[in-house]
Amino acid sequence: MKTLFTFILALASTAIFAQAYTGKGDTKFQVGANIQAEGQGIHATYDVGLGENISVGLSSIYLLGVTDFKKELLGENAEFLDRFDLRARFNANLSNVLNIDENFDLYPGLNLGLKNFGGHLGARYFFTEGFGVYTELQIPFASYKNSDDYSDFEAPRKELNNQFNVSLGAVFNL
Repeated sequence: MKTLFTFILALASTAIFAQAYTGKGDTKFQVGANIQAEGQGIHATYDVGLGENISVGLSSIYLLGVTDFKKELLGENAEFLDRFDLRARFNANLSNVLNIDENFDLYPGLNLGLKNFGGHLGARYFFTEGFGVYTELQIPFASYKNSDDYSDFEAPRKELNNQFNVSLGAVFNL
């Protein structure tokens, strides 16, 4: 009975000390599903804390399940570069500002990617010191390519990583 009580107490204390964002030097890795119009894929991020409320990192999306475009319209399916996007990111981690729960972090931010400049709003919740879940909404503000860069037949490929998307998955403290 004593060992069971000690085990439960130890488990509870690790959950109590789990924190969503601890500031400078804090590193997070997130991996999950990306959902958007005409495709679903994998979303991965790596963030490093620079200060009490600031972190920077990289984000990548690769679309696996792309809706096959009609061969009559496009003549081919989406290629690797149509499916892939890499982004540098800046986050404002608001966990200590909001004081909701030390295991929760709300982080708005900006993305600068291969396809566009945009923003994101994310939330993470940690169950233990090293594991939690996240969700992130991303939206482009400005696209780098104008409509003249693609023919009318190629326009759907241009939009693959250049639209509103939602990601959800697991987050890990490193």
